[in-house]
Amino acid sequence: MDVLEIATIAILGGVLIALAGIFTDANTRKQKIKLKAIEKEVELEKLRLETYTMETEKMRLELEHSKVLLLEEKQNSTK
Repeated sequence: MDVLEIATIAILGGVLIALAGIFTDANTRKQKIKLKAIEKEVELEKLRLETYTMETEKMRLELEHSKVLLLEEKQNSTK
């Protein structure tokens, strides 16, 4: 091997290492973005569940209130 071949191999090696670093960095950033998106989805799902639970409790209380009113009305009408 002469000096030109060694220099060419060294340059190509350096370029390949640099490209590998760029691709690795891009992949790492992409994975971080995906992770943040998943974390946001989990947070949104928790809020949806909390809202659903609150609405269910509100409906249960309204139903219980209606039931009490109907029973009172029934008792008043039988007197």
